[in-house]
Amino acid sequence: MTRLKIDHVTRYDYNDNVSKSYNEARMTPLTDDEQVVLEAELTLSPGIATVSNYRDYWGTRVAAFDIQGRHRHLEVRSSATVEVHRRPGDEVADGLSWAELATPEVLDAVSDFVPQTPLTRLGPELERIAEEIRREAADPAAAAAAIFRGIATHMQYVPGVTGVHTDAEAAWREAKGVCQDLAHVALGMMRHIGIPARYVSGYLHPDYEAGIGTTVPGESHAWVEWWNDRWYAYDPTNHTQLTDFHVTVARGRDYTDVTPLKGMVTGGGGTSGLQVQVEVTQTA
Repeated sequence: MTRLKIDHVTRYDYNDNVSKSYNEARMTPLTDDEQVVLEAELTLSPGIATVSNYRDYWGTRVAAFDIQGRHRHLEVRSSATVEVHRRPGDEVADGLSWAELATPEVLDAVSDFVPQTPLTRLGPELERIAEEIRREAADPAAAAAAIFRGIATHMQYVPGVTGVHTDAEAAWREAKGVCQDLAHVALGMMRHIGIPARYVSGYLHPDYEAGIGTTVPGESHAWVEWWNDRWYAYDPTNHTQLTDFHVTVARGRDYTDVTPLKGMVTGGGGTSGLQVQVEVTQTA
């Protein structure tokens, strides 16, 4: 078990006064079978916002807020302490066969994560590779493993090459991208051959050597979960199963379902600056 304290700050500065602002924040970790949120707080500046909290269709904790007064900046700070206890060696054992995975009962249960989305769509090359993997794989577990190996071989983690609207086809063509892109490629390939799969966003403590009490720059991160009689998680960016240093925040079909902060403003004249900072501390 690992206890992590996470501080995530996002700040927008505007060129002119904003008269109204409507926003949704998905920045608070979830409590599930492998992690427990001990405490969480979301603070806003300016502090004149009206806030409502709810869980969206995918089970993510959402803070919806609007600011009616004139303001020149928006700062959202999420602070949380989470205990993470991943099951060791989450290897696939006695999973479904291709025939079992394709039954209507199974597909209906996870039907939200079967169709492609605009961000997971594949081009002809990726479709051909996925279909080849499907023909050669004895079962879905073997196919998922082959997809992850192929991504590790073909793609490099390189920030700045892609954007939030880059789809799986474009990211594969570049052979470079960030965690979001690698996750979309994995989702697209698995869905193309009939494996239900979903996008997961969260945080990653990047330094296993950092001691307890040491605060380090953290990362907003993304990985995938795929269905084989239960959900299995894999981090295609770091080529690993999840560890106690992964903290889950949101799940959905792709990045658009889990965007940490999104909204719209009236006025403002555009943004003059965007700052995002994530800090993670392992605590006793």
